[in-house]
Amino acid sequence: MGEAGRGRVTTPRRWAGRFALPLGFALTLAVLIAIFYYPVGTVLVEAVVRGGRLTIAPLVDVLADPFYTGAVRYLLTDPASVPFRVFTWVVEAVGSLGVRLQWALPPVVFWNVPPVEFGLFGFTAYQALLSTAASVVIGLPGAYLLARYEFRGRRALRSLTILPFVLPSIMVAVGFLAMFGQTGVLNDVLGALGLGQVNLLFTLEIIVLAHAFYNAPLVTRLVTAAWETVDARRVETARALGASPLRAFRDVVLPQLLPALLTAALLTFVFTFLSFPIVLALGGLRLATVEVWLYARVQDLELAEAAVLGTIETALSLGLTYLYLRYEARQASARGGGAPRPRRALVHGWRTLRDPVRMGLAVYGIAVLLLFVGPLVSLILESVTGPNGGFTTAYYEFLVRQQTTTAIGTVRPLPAITNSLVFGLGTLVLAVPMGIVVSVVAVRGGTGSRLAETIMTAPLAVSGVVVGLGLLQTLVFGTEILGRRIVVSGAVAVVIAHAVAAYPFVTRNVTPALSGLDTQLLDAARSLGATRFRVLVDIELPLVAAAVLAGSAFAFAISIGEFDTTVLLAEGVNSYTMPVALERYIGNRSLGPSLGPATAMATVLLAVTAASFLVIERLGGRWEP
Repeated sequence: MGEAGRGRVTTPRRWAGRFALPLGFALTLAVLIAIFYYPVGTVLVEAVVRGGRLTIAPLVDVLADPFYTGAVRYLLTDPASVPFRVFTWVVEAVGSLGVRLQWALPPVVFWNVPPVEFGLFGFTAYQALLSTAASVVIGLPGAYLLARYEFRGRRALRSLTILPFVLPSIMVAVGFLAMFGQTGVLNDVLGALGLGQVNLLFTLEIIVLAHAFYNAPLVTRLVTAAWETVDARRVETARALGASPLRAFRDVVLPQLLPALLTAALLTFVFTFLSFPIVLALGGLRLATVEVWLYARVQDLELAEAAVLGTIETALSLGLTYLYLRYEARQASARGGGAPRPRRALVHGWRTLRDPVRMGLAVYGIAVLLLFVGPLVSLILESVTGPNGGFTTAYYEFLVRQQTTTAIGTVRPLPAITNSLVFGLGTLVLAVPMGIVVSVVAVRGGTGSRLAETIMTAPLAVSGVVVGLGLLQTLVFGTEILGRRIVVSGAVAVVIAHAVAAYPFVTRNVTPALSGLDTQLLDAARSLGATRFRVLVDIELPLVAAAVLAGSAFAFAISIGEFDTTVLLAEGVNSYTMPVALERYIGNRSLGPSLGPATAMATVLLAVTAASFLVIERLGGRWEP
């Protein structure tokens, strides 16, 4: 074959190499529109279209409803009265302030603050604020410990800060039930010590603690990274000029930590505002947030009202996420390098016992151990502890017996386990290519890459229940395309929902790895005639293979633990997953008040999740907001 023949063979390959990446981006965008933007868009349309006409009346009705917005409704219904109402409340609050003198000092200050109508949105924001405060209070000492001290196991402890992102939230809720419930491990210990019992079930306190379990590690991770880059020379200069350690921290260290702290707090607020499984399992409708009430509306087939709630919630979450992205971008451009401060030895002989800071960290470590390890250990113990307090395998035997039960509504564990594993693999088929394409666009896309990345990572800012509602209305109920009704339900719909939730985690792992590659190597390959696609396939992807595998493990773990959309889309035994089965076992105490079957199922889920975490940790996986 001559030169012309070789040219005919080569040209299609070069054409494919030249246009493969743009086509990959277009295909990814088309898939994202089909499985995310279009379904979520239908929810928004459902909220503002009535009888074929655009209207904001449904939104106004919800915002003016005291059940939803409480006292804030007056801003919409009677704005002229707001100053007077605020003034009256302040007068009542000041009038209730007093001091009760005691024989022993100091005096007690009491303040009976007049009640405020929160409404559903107000309560959701209130619990998110409390959860954010608790997460910051618990996470900051951990950041100080990891950033300023060297000790055995420090690297492993830092790796554990990503663990909450791969732990299924419904499983964590079962752990908190097993530890803090009326018949939980904590009350067993208190009873053995002759102390009174505590009952945190269906209280705001247990919800805040569970949210702190998830988000305090996020605070620790972000603030640790900032603390390790604090310029030691500025601190030494302040000390040389006579500043005390406290003054140097306040004037030099704290301003450098504040951006990371505010970023962590804002992210925590968004996550806890959108929290669903934890509030559902630990608070129920008694302490319902917007997300839980939205789920209840869908269950009652009040889809129009659910769409309005979802639209308002999505607008709030997107607004908060936009503020976070703007703030983070500004801080990223303002960051500068500096000489990091050396870490000190945590254990320093007998002097450790005389150091109040180190002793305080020891007390903190014990408290954190109880909060973070206690629930996981409790669910394992409860799964093998019988009603009489002895060892038992009855709950696991119960799960096995469920396999042969033919009663309607029976949740069989084996199909749930199999479905979770199969759905996880199916999620990888969609999520990994999508995540890689988004990473390539973000790093190598040139002009507009930032906008493209923002568009393609939007699922992180939209709640799973809203996504599930959109998929329910479009894929499951069916969509008319060219005169034919396309219906996608069951396992396929669940895998699609999982891919939407999982692919941003692939992106978050692959993007930093691609950014760190030597561009001279890539330019050399291009100068030798390699197309952009060949450079990606032959050079870049092999070099970032560990990051791709870590992102894949993240995506698999997200799929295994996904609950928010799955609980809406799962149909019968063919699409139940482990988290959905676990929620059913919580609600159906087949062996009396014991959580045994639920804890047994949760232990199985914990084992699968732990395996995913080990893969992530071994491959250097990361999750950075």
